Amino acid sequence: MKGYITNTDLPAAEVYDQYSSLWQVERAFRITKGTVEMRPMFHFTSKRIEAHVCICFVAYKVYKELERILNENHYKISVDKVLEIAKTITTLKIKLPQSGRTINKTMIITERQKEIELLFSDDFWKTQFG
Repeated sequence: MKGYITNTDLPAAEVYDQYSSLWQVERAFRITKGTVEMRPMFHFTSKRIEAHVCICFVAYKVYKELERILNENHYKISVDKVLEIAKTITTLKIKLPQSGRTINKTMIITERQKEIELLFSDDFWKTQFG
């Protein structure tokens, strides 16, 4: 048996529903502290505090959007694993001296890198966001 004590006016069923969703909030904190590497910052102006919170929120939103895209495209790999693999991928930028044109070449070499190769394709992202 489990009991809950609260100071809210919500009905008991609503309190229980809210508490059962608590894992999502806890997971968000784990992601921001771990993967996003958000750390306490000591700012002294409102503008800096708001900017820090905004940057952390945007980083978390990007994480969640990548998670959604991976699920939607039936990738059987976590966002954390994708980020770990992506850190090992290098993109070369070569500026041709005569034409001034720049060529980009992403180096996908290992089998692990090939698992997420599609995520480095411009065409993939065009289909996701039009």
